[in-house]
Amino acid sequence: MGQVTLRGIRKSYDKTDVIKGIDLEVRDGEFLVFVGPSGCGKSTTLRMIAGLEDITAGELLIDGQRANDLHPADRGAAMVFQSYALYPHMTVAENMGFSLRMAGVSKAERAAAVGRAAEILRMSDLLGRYPKELSGGQRQRVAIGRAIVRKPKVFLFDEPLSNLDAALRVNMRIELSRLHAELGSTMIYVTHDQVEAMTMGDRIAVFHQGIVEQLGAPLDLYNRPANAFVATFLGAPRINLIDRPASDASPAHGQLWSALTGAAQAGVAQAQRLGLRPEHLQLRTAGEGVPAEVVLAEHLGDVSIVHLRVAGVNDLLSAKVAVPHVPVHAGQTVGLVPDAAWVLGFDAQGRRVD
Repeated sequence: MGQVTLRGIRKSYDKTDVIKGIDLEVRDGEFLVFVGPSGCGKSTTLRMIAGLEDITAGELLIDGQRANDLHPADRGAAMVFQSYALYPHMTVAENMGFSLRMAGVSKAERAAAVGRAAEILRMSDLLGRYPKELSGGQRQRVAIGRAIVRKPKVFLFDEPLSNLDAALRVNMRIELSRLHAELGSTMIYVTHDQVEAMTMGDRIAVFHQGIVEQLGAPLDLYNRPANAFVATFLGAPRINLIDRPASDASPAHGQLWSALTGAAQAGVAQAQRLGLRPEHLQLRTAGEGVPAEVVLAEHLGDVSIVHLRVAGVNDLLSAKVAVPHVPVHAGQTVGLVPDAAWVLGFDAQGRRVD
């Protein structure tokens, strides 16, 4: 079992509120991702679950047992940090089995536990090496193995892939997802990388300024964000946001707003701001759709990210399109045709309008 419940959890440093009341139910065996910008409170919340930070107010339950005052070693949680924190004078096997050694587990039992963890992590051939002889990805797997041997109820990951290069991060995302499927354990994973959140989590909790803005499945949050913050945080390139045109707005701004609301859901037309993801904005030749100037075209091979300026609209718009036979270029005039069925509406406070 590995169910974690947070009820009205708050954290303050002196008079500064960092976590402002979080209610959260982490299901047994799920992979839950805490995502959000730096300073939003996601790592602090993880550290309170681990017992590395005191809880100012509220109640933490692990498998139904109140854990607020339990020692970290008694909570059944194992944490993997951003820093590998390996002992340089110990071999991989000794690093992985160190916590068991400190707990008085016999040498034979330690060896068996380390061997099982090494098989799961596909690193049995590395047990005799020292940390300096390992790559970054291998060191992180040792840190994960150190957590596995404890057989925790809950695994806690605090941005464990941040120190790896892009290719290794992809490989480790695959490895962690495979590990979760194999172990079936509850995992709570902190990251600021929305790609990691979208690809790894069963559910995502989006943090912002000490609260959880929205909790749900990745695609639910992507397609039906609760507010403009969630909409802008998830998705790359970020969602296009267009403010309602004023009475003296440019013709192009008004034309874009009309195109966005033309086939949108009822109620969206009453919104103060509209959102449309770049993949739902199509390019046409000049004279069709809403006129726009190409500011920059990023050709990525399979797709192009085209940044566009519509007269009177404050922010640049982005379109994610299949690579055209004739590449677009800066300074070119094109036409924009939005897929209005995917338009999101937000009110003056940023809440999504249904």
